Amino acid sequence: MTGSRIAWLRWLLPAAAVLAVTAGAAVVKGVGAAADPQLPARTAAQLLTDLQTARLEGLSGTVTQRADLGLPALPGLGGQGSSDLASLISGTHTLRVWYSGPSSARVALLGTLGESDIITNGRDVWIWSSRDNSAIHRTLPAPEAAAPPLNPSMLPTTPQEAAAAVLAAIDPSTVVTTSGSARVAGRAAYELTLAPRDRDSLISRVTVAIDAAEQVPLRVRVFATSTAEAAIEIAFTQVTFARPGAEHFRFNPPPGAKVTEQQAQPEKAKPDEAKPDQAKPDGPPPVAVVGRGWTAVLAARPGGAATSSPSSSANDPASGTGLGGLMQHLPAVQGSWGSGRLLSSRLFSVLVTDDGRILVGAVTPQRLIQAAADPAAALKPAGA
Repeated sequence: MTGSRIAWLRWLLPAAAVLAVTAGAAVVKGVGAAADPQLPARTAAQLLTDLQTARLEGLSGTVTQRADLGLPALPGLGGQGSSDLASLISGTHTLRVWYSGPSSARVALLGTLGESDIITNGRDVWIWSSRDNSAIHRTLPAPEAAAPPLNPSMLPTTPQEAAAAVLAAIDPSTVVTTSGSARVAGRAAYELTLAPRDRDSLISRVTVAIDAAEQVPLRVRVFATSTAEAAIEIAFTQVTFARPGAEHFRFNPPPGAKVTEQQAQPEKAKPDEAKPDQAKPDGPPPVAVVGRGWTAVLAARPGGAATSSPSSSANDPASGTGLGGLMQHLPAVQGSWGSGRLLSSRLFSVLVTDDGRILVGAVTPQRLIQAAADPAAALKPAGA
């Protein structure tokens, strides 16, 4: 199962599906959530059970997403009020969402000058931009029918997606408690707090507001160790749990729209194992994970092989990408693993090495630099 498929399943399915796998290893403190007298007291363990057994058949509503990661301005990314999906990484944005099962979902990012939509309807996936009147249409193969592509910002667009990603990290390194009650989108909710034990995590805690009646997330806040205000907040401002009509998931490109068709590619044949000199088929870049839980570091080599030049496309300021244009302004670092440039934000750190690797994690820069020296992060090509 691909990483993009996992990420999209996390928002398409209620958080209960993730908790069913991960909650068993959680460290739960039974602190009652009885601050609001309108709600019966429930422990953290009971709230986890609620999430596990919740059944979300449909919903629609308005979501506000705010991200303040302390990042410098990145070229090519729209700011607040932009309808570009990549702009979700910064500023405050408004989205409309509709959900009617894993194969019927829609997210619309509303901008000042237009909107962008991601629509899943059975095996059809549409990515629409009204700003330039363009659409991408993809017909998914049957096994992938519930796996539309991830939005370019890599940030969640609904409280369900955000909660699922956070709750998937529950393991013995996590302390789970309740933190009272709240009112979100006019609905009563319990609040669950998750906090990492590892001090090298840049995340101090995550709070999840759980609808008292429907047992699904209404709001997620992510707090950094360096600031008192939430660095990321995703919350419903209006929500209804009635199943939306099928018309919300039908998309017909308007007249004059530029439509790009992306048909599913047939699976490539595996190389003959009897011929060791036969080239392997193209595939995703080499990826490794160093550590686990909150302080796991993802290492990747986008080029697929080591390079001896520090002027790779990721590092080259003239490459035209946001990261490439930023590299020349980032501090240089080095160690036994080599040298590179380091980007730090409130919630994550990124290391781009001169040999073509990228390491990222919600960890301190020191932990990231240590991970770069781990043999698993070397990602050397075969035969190197």
